[in-house]
Amino acid sequence: MADSETQSIDTSNETGEDPLQELSDDQLYKLLADTLHANEVLAAETQMFEKFLNRVEPKDAGGVHQSTPFTGMASTQSNHENVRTVGRKRSKSRSSNMDRSLRLTAEQKCDIAQREIEELREEIDTLKEESEKVLDTYKAIMEEADLRLAEIKKESYEFERDITKGAVNSRTGKVVAEKVIRYFEDKLRSRDTLIEKLRLKNSTLKVQKKKLHLQLKQKEEMGEVLHEVDFNQLKIENQQYLEKIDERNQDLLRLKLMAGNTLQVLNTYKKKLHTLTMESERLKSEISSRNNLLWRIDSETDAVEQERSKAEKINRKLRQQLADFRVPEVMEYVNEKADLYEIQKKVKSWERKVEIADMALKTHRKTWNLMQMGSNSMTQWRMMETA
Repeated sequence: MADSETQSIDTSNETGEDPLQELSDDQLYKLLADTLHANEVLAAETQMFEKFLNRVEPKDAGGVHQSTPFTGMASTQSNHENVRTVGRKRSKSRSSNMDRSLRLTAEQKCDIAQREIEELREEIDTLKEESEKVLDTYKAIMEEADLRLAEIKKESYEFERDITKGAVNSRTGKVVAEKVIRYFEDKLRSRDTLIEKLRLKNSTLKVQKKKLHLQLKQKEEMGEVLHEVDFNQLKIENQQYLEKIDERNQDLLRLKLMAGNTLQVLNTYKKKLHTLTMESERLKSEISSRNNLLWRIDSETDAVEQERSKAEKINRKLRQQLADFRVPEVMEYVNEKADLYEIQKKVKSWERKVEIADMALKTHRKTWNLMQMGSNSMTQWRMMETA
C-alpha cells in the first residue's frame, strides 16, 4: 500500500500536482503510521550498525563499507522526505531510486544481527559471571563477618567467664595476672594450631585444584569437554526430567490422597469390625451362659421328672392302700386299745426292773473292784516281805 502511494506521489511529482490532496484522512494517517514505524526500524538498524562498525576492525568492515548502509539509510530518509515534501523534482526521485539499490541485503543484515546477538550473549554471560563472582565475594564477606562475630561473642563470653569472674581474687577483689597471662597464652596457642590446620587445608585444596586443572586439560586435549550444544541438550533433558518429576510428584500426591481416603475408610471398617467382634464375643458368652442355664434346667427337669415319677408311684401305692384299707369293728378297736395299755404298763414295769438290776450291777461291780484292790495289795505286801 505504501509503495503504491509512493508511486502515485512520484507520478504526481512528474505532473507537478500535490500528492497529499488526492489522499483521504485515513490514508494519510496510515501513511504517517507506516512512516513512523519505518523510521523506528531504521533507527534500530542504524544503532546496531554503528555498534558493529565501532567494534569490528577496518579490514573486517571493508565489505560492509562497500555496501554503505548509511547511504541506504540516507536514501530511505530521502524517500520519506519525498513523501512528506511536495513538488520535488524528478532528478531527486531518480537519485533516491539509485540510493535504494545500494542498501544492505537481507543476508548481510541477518549476519550482522546474528553477530550482534552473539556479542550480546557473550556480554550477558560475562556480566553473569562477574555478578556471580561479586555475589560470591559478598557472600564470603558476610560469612566471614558472621564467623568473626560469633568468635568475638564466644571469646567475650569466655573472657568474662574465665577472667572477669573466674580470675578475681576473693580476698583482694582484683584480677590475678597469672591467670590472665595463661588465658592469653592458651588463646594464642589455639590460634596457632588453627592457622596450621587452615594452612594444611589450603595446601590440600591447592593440590586438588592442580589435579582438577590437569584433568580438565587432559579432557580438552582428548576432546571430552562438553560444548554449548551439549549443555543445551543437557538443559533440555533436565527440563524434560523435571517435568517428569513434577508429573510423578502429582501422581504421588494423588496416590497419597487416595491412600489417605482409603486409610480413613479402613479405620472406619476397623472400628465397625471391632464393635462387631465385641458384640460377637458378648453374644458368644451370653449363648454359653444360656446353654449352661438350659443344661441346668434340663438336669433339674430330669430330676423333677424322676421325683415326679417316684411321687406318682408312692401316690399310686398310697391310693392302692387307701383303696384296700378296711375299717375294723368298734369292739375290736377297744380290745386292741386295752391290749395296748396293758403292754405299755408291762413295758414300764420292765423298764423299772431293768433300772433296779442296773443299780444292783453297779453295786456288785464296786464291791468286786474293792475286793480286787484288796487282793492286789495283799499280794504286794507278801512280795515285799519275801523280798
